[in-house]
Amino acid sequence: METLGQVIIAIVVVVIVRWGWKLLNWVWLKPKKLEKWLRDEGYKGNSYKLLLGDIIELASIVKEGRSKPMLTVTHDITSYALPFDHYIISKYGEKSFIWWGPTPKIYIMDPELIKQILLRPDEFRKPYSEPFRDSLVRGLFVTEGQKWIKHRQIINPAFNLQNLKMMFSAISSSCSDMIHKWELLTTKFGSTEVDVWPYIDTLAGDVISRTAFGSSYEEGKKIFQIQKEQIDLIFQLLLILHVPGKRFIPTKANKKFNKNVNELRSLLIAIINKRKKAIELKEGKCDDLLGILLESNLKEIEEHGVGMSMEDVIEECKLFYVAGSETTSNLIVWTMVCLSLHQEWQTRAREEILQVFSDKDLDFESLKDLKILTMILNEVLRLYSPVIMLTRETHKDTKLGSMMIPSGVQLSLAMIHVHHDPEIWGDDVNEFKPERFSEGIVNATKGKGSSSFFPFSNGPRVCIGQNLAMTEAKTAMAMILRRFLFELSPSYKHSPFPVFTLPPQFGAHLILHNIS
Repeated sequence: METLGQVIIAIVVVVIVRWGWKLLNWVWLKPKKLEKWLRDEGYKGNSYKLLLGDIIELASIVKEGRSKPMLTVTHDITSYALPFDHYIISKYGEKSFIWWGPTPKIYIMDPELIKQILLRPDEFRKPYSEPFRDSLVRGLFVTEGQKWIKHRQIINPAFNLQNLKMMFSAISSSCSDMIHKWELLTTKFGSTEVDVWPYIDTLAGDVISRTAFGSSYEEGKKIFQIQKEQIDLIFQLLLILHVPGKRFIPTKANKKFNKNVNELRSLLIAIINKRKKAIELKEGKCDDLLGILLESNLKEIEEHGVGMSMEDVIEECKLFYVAGSETTSNLIVWTMVCLSLHQEWQTRAREEILQVFSDKDLDFESLKDLKILTMILNEVLRLYSPVIMLTRETHKDTKLGSMMIPSGVQLSLAMIHVHHDPEIWGDDVNEFKPERFSEGIVNATKGKGSSSFFPFSNGPRVCIGQNLAMTEAKTAMAMILRRFLFELSPSYKHSPFPVFTLPPQFGAHLILHNIS
């Protein structure tokens, strides 16, 4: 018995030492080793602080930035949208880094290096664990390797051209509902001040609810509401995102967040099971994203024996909402703001829409003829990219340009900096000039090529839903422009501040004039 006790004690000691060593390596030894490499490579940044890194300073600067709008209405938004990153880059130069907990992030602003990174997804992967991201979405957004290839193959049919055509009527119906609400607001006087952001945000949620869940539209709206609340709660949890066992910390925000996670999962399981049963019984059409995905998945299982699990499908449904609704609502609202500021382009877009459609209903095929509107949307995507920073990570020693980057370094692909770089776009980089896209994306960048413009990412992992987003944005803007003239209200506050994407945090107060 005495020997057995000694053996147990020895095992416990070994386990404690082993896990203690891993913990020490994670919170101190590895970060300090990476810091030495960074400085040897000429990178500059703050010294590493145990466990939290730059999180406290970042949270403080972000909190201050969120508290007030920009002083002037300008398209030069980089310092406002990314106040901490701007502070670090201004202090240390473009070759700088920050500490996201115990992990260093280096800024990559060279379009050619960014192109290399995005074209090599097996070498530069999404971070294994990124609490901010993983608390909201996973699915195809973070899946890697063969699993990503299989999932992308299963999901692809949901976003092909034929299925986009089928979804067009749902998109049009949602846009019509919003237009009708605005017409009621302007009935009495012909014009009125409206914060258009909540309406556009709801529009995007309605579209993704209809196109993703079809007959389960009401349940879809509930999912949308929970996802929005989760995004807001994330900012309250910023300081504990890297704390081990964070989900057990009994803060009010944490309790609510975890409750929402469980409710969201229950709602999605019920919707998925209901749709799976309908498919098995051959009831109704599968003309929405979920139905098409489940049919494609069933075919994959029948042909190869393995497809997506229930958990995989749940994560993809969550991703439909955050990526699908957030990206498109941002694009539409910033387009309205830009056209309010630049009335000549609003007039040109309206004239083109009337020329293409006259007084007829919109149709999917004719959207491609809206050349001026496409130029406008591209310029808005350049100036106000919904996602302003992409993150990748090395998982082994990896060569990039002249550098051999060690494992465990994250790379911040500074999309917003590239899109606002005067060396790429010219001295008028912060001006709204859609004509720069008149000869296509390749010719818009002063000879720098199309790799300098990547609002939907690039390479093999380019956003699968970009055509759906552009279809929705074109449809919404065409319907709005046919019925309303709009301008900035005196109460408008310019506030493009990132949450998951880049919404106007103080709304978008415009004056709508009914011209229908």
